[in-house]
Amino acid sequence: MKLKKSKKKILELNLSGGKLKQIRKENKVRLIVGFTDKRARKDAFNRQRGLARLEKNLKAGKLTKTHINNKGYNKYLKLTGKITLVIDYEKFRADAQWDGLKGYVTNCKLPSKKVVENYNQLWQIEKAFRISKNDLRVRPVFHRLQRRIESHICIAFCAYTVFKEMERILYLHKSSVSAYRAIELTQTMYALTITLPESHQRYTVELPMDTEQQQLSRWVC
Repeated sequence: MKLKKSKKKILELNLSGGKLKQIRKENKVRLIVGFTDKRARKDAFNRQRGLARLEKNLKAGKLTKTHINNKGYNKYLKLTGKITLVIDYEKFRADAQWDGLKGYVTNCKLPSKKVVENYNQLWQIEKAFRISKNDLRVRPVFHRLQRRIESHICIAFCAYTVFKEMERILYLHKSSVSAYRAIELTQTMYALTITLPESHQRYTVELPMDTEQQQLSRWVC
């Protein structure tokens, strides 16, 4: 019952053109609802593509009553009579009213626009954890002493900071080279430091580099 009321309130907002509105809920919780034309086009395209896949599989006889569930676009399937499986086109068309809408449930006091902006950056946090775990090997931790565990994590996050700085520099120069490719390039970039025996003067000589390495050297060094 509550879900039906919430859906009715959302549709009554009549959002368009990137607008945001909020619905007050219990315990100081807000439901922030936004609409964008870009999302509406994407939702409509994905829904039509899902319907086409269902029609194709239904025609090929690949669908049975076991496929009737709420997973993805299977929600458009229904049984008629005892054994006939058909597509519920009425339900498919009814879903069009939700194209372009997206909700954000929060109890924070930030303005609605700021909540949406922060949520849209969530992928950066997920990416940071993925890089830390997979590329920087922050886990598993095989240390036992606390100071060693803290040092291990500190080194991993320092490495992540360097990684992000590399990404920033590459983005600044509009480079097509990814940060991962840059790491590969630096693994074969060498320099020799020569100290003269009498004067003790030191010289650094870079070994020959290819075009990508030369470009990267100018940007980073």
